[in-house]
Amino acid sequence: MSESQTEIETVDETVTDVDAAASEEVEAPKSERTTRSGSAVRDLEEEGEVAADYLEELLDIADLDGDIDIDVENGRASVAIVGEGGTDRSLRRLVGAQGDVLEALQELTRLAVQASTGERSRLMLDIAGFREARRKAVSEAATRACQEVQRTGGPVRMEPMTAFERKIVHDVVAAAGLESESEGVDPDRRVVISGTASTS
Repeated sequence: MSESQTEIETVDETVTDVDAAASEEVEAPKSERTTRSGSAVRDLEEEGEVAADYLEELLDIADLDGDIDIDVENGRASVAIVGEGGTDRSLRRLVGAQGDVLEALQELTRLAVQASTGERSRLMLDIAGFREARRKAVSEAATRACQEVQRTGGPVRMEPMTAFERKIVHDVVAAAGLESESEGVDPDRRVVISGTASTS
Protein backbone atom coordinates (compact mmCIF):
# COMPACT_ATOMS: atom_id res chain seq x y z
CA MET A 1 0.00 0.00 0.00
CA SER A 2 1.41 3.42 -0.98
CA GLU A 3 1.81 6.33 1.42
CA SER A 4 -0.88 8.34 -0.43
CA GLN A 5 -3.37 5.46 -0.10
CA THR A 6 -2.65 5.29 3.63
CA GLU A 7 -3.35 9.03 3.97
CA ILE A 8 -6.64 8.70 2.08
CA GLU A 9 -7.79 5.83 4.29
CA THR A 10 -6.85 7.79 7.43
CA VAL A 11 -8.90 10.78 6.25
CA ASP A 12 -11.84 8.51 5.43
CA GLU A 13 -11.72 6.99 8.89
CA THR A 14 -11.64 10.45 10.46
CA VAL A 15 -14.64 11.60 8.42
CA THR A 16 -16.51 8.43 9.38
CA ASP A 17 -15.81 9.06 13.04
CA VAL A 18 -17.04 12.65 12.76
CA ASP A 19 -20.18 11.55 10.93
CA ALA A 20 -20.80 8.91 13.55
CA ALA A 21 -20.43 11.45 16.33
CA ALA A 22 -22.81 13.81 14.53
CA SER A 23 -25.27 10.96 14.06
CA GLU A 24 -25.14 10.11 17.73
CA GLU A 25 -25.86 13.76 18.57
CA VAL A 26 -28.83 13.84 16.20
CA GLU A 27 -30.23 10.56 17.45
CA ALA A 28 -29.85 11.39 21.15
CA PRO A 29 -33.13 10.98 23.04
CA LYS A 30 -35.24 14.11 23.25
CA SER A 31 -35.10 14.09 27.05
CA GLU A 32 -31.29 13.99 26.92
CA ARG A 33 -31.13 16.86 24.42
CA THR A 34 -33.47 18.90 26.62
CA THR A 35 -31.27 18.20 29.65
CA ARG A 36 -28.14 19.30 27.77
CA SER A 37 -29.85 22.48 26.60
CA GLY A 38 -31.12 23.26 30.08
CA SER A 39 -27.68 22.69 31.56
CA ALA A 40 -26.08 25.02 29.02
CA VAL A 41 -28.59 27.76 29.80
CA ARG A 42 -27.98 27.36 33.53
CA ASP A 43 -24.23 27.65 32.96
CA LEU A 44 -24.75 30.88 31.00
CA GLU A 45 -27.06 32.22 33.68
CA GLU A 46 -24.34 31.47 36.24
CA GLU A 47 -21.89 33.44 34.08
CA GLY A 48 -24.29 36.36 34.13
CA GLU A 49 -24.68 36.21 37.90
CA VAL A 50 -20.91 36.13 38.46
CA ALA A 51 -20.51 39.05 36.07
CA ALA A 52 -23.28 40.98 37.83
CA ASP A 53 -21.57 40.57 41.21
CA TYR A 54 -18.28 41.79 39.73
CA LEU A 55 -19.92 44.78 38.06
CA GLU A 56 -21.86 45.73 41.19
CA GLU A 57 -18.56 46.01 43.05
CA LEU A 58 -17.19 48.11 40.20
CA LEU A 59 -20.15 50.48 40.37
CA ASP A 60 -19.68 50.83 44.12
CA ILE A 61 -16.00 51.68 43.69
CA ALA A 62 -16.78 54.22 40.97
CA ASP A 63 -19.67 55.61 43.06
CA LEU A 64 -22.10 55.12 40.19
CA ASP A 65 -25.72 54.03 40.29
CA GLY A 66 -27.08 51.51 37.83
CA ASP A 67 -29.34 48.51 37.44
CA ILE A 68 -27.91 45.27 36.05
CA ASP A 69 -29.95 43.13 33.68
CA ILE A 70 -28.94 39.51 32.96
CA ASP A 71 -30.07 37.56 29.92
CA VAL A 72 -29.00 34.74 27.58
CA GLU A 73 -28.86 35.66 23.90
CA ASN A 74 -27.52 33.73 20.91
CA GLY A 75 -25.82 31.12 23.06
CA ARG A 76 -23.96 33.51 25.32
CA ALA A 77 -24.56 35.38 28.56
CA SER A 78 -25.60 39.00 28.14
CA VAL A 79 -25.27 41.61 30.88
CA ALA A 80 -26.39 45.21 30.62
CA ILE A 81 -25.91 48.13 33.00
CA VAL A 82 -28.66 50.72 32.69
CA GLY A 83 -29.15 53.96 34.55
CA GLU A 84 -31.61 53.96 37.39
CA GLY A 85 -34.77 55.77 36.42
CA GLY A 86 -33.69 55.77 32.78
CA THR A 87 -30.80 58.18 33.36
CA ASP A 88 -27.65 56.91 31.65
CA ARG A 89 -25.53 60.07 31.58
CA SER A 90 -23.41 59.16 34.61
CA LEU A 91 -22.67 55.72 33.12
CA ARG A 92 -21.24 57.15 29.90
CA ARG A 93 -17.79 57.36 31.47
CA LEU A 94 -17.79 53.56 31.56
CA VAL A 95 -18.34 53.48 27.80
CA GLY A 96 -15.70 55.87 26.49
CA ALA A 97 -15.80 58.03 23.39
CA GLN A 98 -15.74 55.13 20.93
CA GLY A 99 -16.68 52.32 23.30
CA ASP A 100 -13.04 51.58 24.14
CA VAL A 101 -13.66 51.67 27.89
CA LEU A 102 -16.65 49.36 27.45
CA GLU A 103 -14.51 46.89 25.49
CA ALA A 104 -11.89 46.90 28.24
CA LEU A 105 -14.53 46.38 30.94
CA GLN A 106 -16.03 43.52 28.98
CA GLU A 107 -12.65 41.77 28.85
CA LEU A 108 -12.11 42.31 32.58
CA THR A 109 -15.58 40.94 33.30
CA ARG A 110 -14.92 37.89 31.15
CA LEU A 111 -11.70 37.27 33.06
CA ALA A 112 -13.55 37.58 36.38
CA VAL A 113 -16.11 35.02 35.18
CA GLN A 114 -13.37 32.68 33.96
CA ALA A 115 -11.57 32.94 37.30
CA SER A 116 -14.78 31.95 39.09
CA THR A 117 -16.10 29.23 36.78
CA GLY A 118 -12.87 27.90 35.28
CA GLU A 119 -14.41 28.20 31.80
CA ARG A 120 -13.65 30.71 29.05
CA SER A 121 -16.44 33.27 28.80
CA ARG A 122 -17.96 34.83 25.66
CA LEU A 123 -20.15 37.14 27.72
CA MET A 124 -21.39 40.35 26.11
CA LEU A 125 -21.53 43.55 28.16
CA ASP A 126 -23.55 46.63 27.31
CA ILE A 127 -23.60 49.89 29.23
CA ALA A 128 -26.14 52.70 28.87
CA GLY A 129 -27.49 51.12 25.67
CA PHE A 130 -24.27 51.85 23.74
CA ARG A 131 -24.02 48.49 21.98
CA GLU A 132 -27.68 48.46 21.01
CA ALA A 133 -27.35 51.93 19.49
CA ARG A 134 -24.15 50.88 17.70
CA ARG A 135 -25.83 47.70 16.44
CA LYS A 136 -28.54 49.78 14.78
CA ALA A 137 -26.09 52.32 13.31
CA VAL A 138 -23.71 49.64 11.99
CA SER A 139 -26.59 47.60 10.52
CA GLU A 140 -27.84 50.66 8.66
CA ALA A 141 -24.33 51.49 7.38
CA ALA A 142 -23.83 47.88 6.25
CA THR A 143 -27.17 47.89 4.44
CA ARG A 144 -26.21 51.06 2.55
CA ALA A 145 -22.82 49.52 1.66
CA CYS A 146 -24.54 46.39 0.33
CA GLN A 147 -26.80 48.53 -1.83
CA GLU A 148 -23.75 50.32 -3.24
CA VAL A 149 -22.06 47.00 -4.06
CA GLN A 150 -25.20 45.80 -5.80
CA ARG A 151 -25.47 49.05 -7.74
CA THR A 152 -21.83 49.42 -8.81
CA GLY A 153 -20.55 45.85 -8.69
CA GLY A 154 -17.39 47.03 -6.95
CA PRO A 155 -16.19 46.27 -3.42
CA VAL A 156 -16.85 48.59 -0.48
CA ARG A 157 -14.49 48.92 2.47
CA MET A 158 -16.14 49.74 5.77
CA GLU A 159 -14.56 51.91 8.45
CA PRO A 160 -12.42 50.16 11.11
CA MET A 161 -14.64 48.36 13.62
CA THR A 162 -14.51 46.21 16.71
CA ALA A 163 -15.09 42.46 16.46
CA PHE A 164 -18.64 42.98 17.74
CA GLU A 165 -19.37 45.48 14.98
CA ARG A 166 -17.70 43.42 12.26
CA LYS A 167 -19.92 40.48 13.17
CA ILE A 168 -22.98 42.68 12.64
CA VAL A 169 -21.72 43.66 9.19
CA HIS A 170 -21.00 40.05 8.21
CA ASP A 171 -24.54 39.06 9.21
CA VAL A 172 -26.12 41.88 7.19
CA VAL A 173 -23.96 41.05 4.16
CA ALA A 174 -24.82 37.35 4.34
CA ALA A 175 -28.53 38.19 4.50
CA ALA A 176 -28.10 40.32 1.36
CA GLY A 177 -26.53 37.40 -0.50
CA LEU A 178 -23.16 39.11 -0.85
CA GLU A 179 -19.68 38.24 0.42
CA SER A 180 -17.52 39.86 3.08
CA GLU A 181 -14.14 39.40 4.68
CA SER A 182 -12.14 41.19 7.34
CA GLU A 183 -8.77 42.70 6.54
CA GLY A 184 -6.11 44.52 8.50
CA VAL A 185 -5.06 44.37 12.13
CA ASP A 186 -6.88 45.80 15.15
CA PRO A 187 -7.63 48.58 15.84
CA ASP A 188 -7.72 49.24 12.07
CA ARG A 189 -9.34 45.94 11.09
CA ARG A 190 -12.31 46.43 8.77
CA VAL A 191 -14.82 44.55 6.64
CA VAL A 192 -14.66 44.51 2.84
CA ILE A 193 -17.96 43.79 1.10
CA SER A 194 -18.04 42.40 -2.43
CA GLY A 195 -20.44 40.75 -4.86
CA THR A 196 -21.09 37.02 -4.91
CA ALA A 197 -18.18 34.87 -6.02
CA SER A 198 -18.27 33.83 -9.64
CA THR A 199 -18.67 30.12 -10.29
CA SER A 200 -16.51 28.34 -12.82
